[in-house]
Amino acid sequence: MSKILGIIGGMGPLATVNLFNKIVINTDAQNDQEHIHMLVDNNINIPDRTAFLLGTGEDPTEELIKSAVRLEKAGADFLIMPCNTAHHFYEVIKEKINIDFLNMIEETVKFIQTNHPNDKKIGLLSTDGTLKAKIYDLYFNKRDIRVMSPKKETQESIMDIIYGIKAGEKEVKIDAIYDAIKEFGARGIRVIVLGCTELSVVNEMFKLEKSLADTENTVHIVDAVDVIVRRAIEFAGKKVL
Repeated sequence: MSKILGIIGGMGPLATVNLFNKIVINTDAQNDQEHIHMLVDNNINIPDRTAFLLGTGEDPTEELIKSAVRLEKAGADFLIMPCNTAHHFYEVIKEKINIDFLNMIEETVKFIQTNHPNDKKIGLLSTDGTLKAKIYDLYFNKRDIRVMSPKKETQESIMDIIYGIKAGEKEVKIDAIYDAIKEFGARGIRVIVLGCTELSVVNEMFKLEKSLADTENTVHIVDAVDVIVRRAIEFAGKKVL
């Protein structure tokens, strides 16, 4: 019998749907009964994580804990959280529950170390909050890997894309993502992490790595959502397609 997965969602709702969809389509299942039992708390009351980390918003800790506890009480055997920035609060949340809680940041770092062992610098596309809190640096630096961020102007445009997705904009201009990738390439960086779940939505829409296939230098796009999807499927006791 497979384990029941609990998802701390709502950050944002579309990113949560993207995660749920990826789990379903990547699970090796022949019928309804062979899929993973999932509980989703699409908690839209969780305050903006980046705003808090930048000192302009409310603390999301209480609502994050509420979601985790609610999912545990509902029967979840383990949790995942499709929001990179929210992993700043991972340890605090983990202390309040008695079930496993997979860490998307840590799993992404492990994936890169396994699949790109010779790369000692990675480019990170994420929110300002994730960058300021050095959420990825904490795990990468332990493995002697440096985290590089885009130029200030490019990062501002990345944030516009992220919040545009959150706002439900239908036409998304992603030039800034390609600009950032070019900047990273000029600095000798070949592995780029999509460290925001809204950017995973963009990746699903535009297939970023495929669109870069004809560039002079090979660029590897590592989508943190894809990493946690595979890990969650396996942890639940199922096979990944």
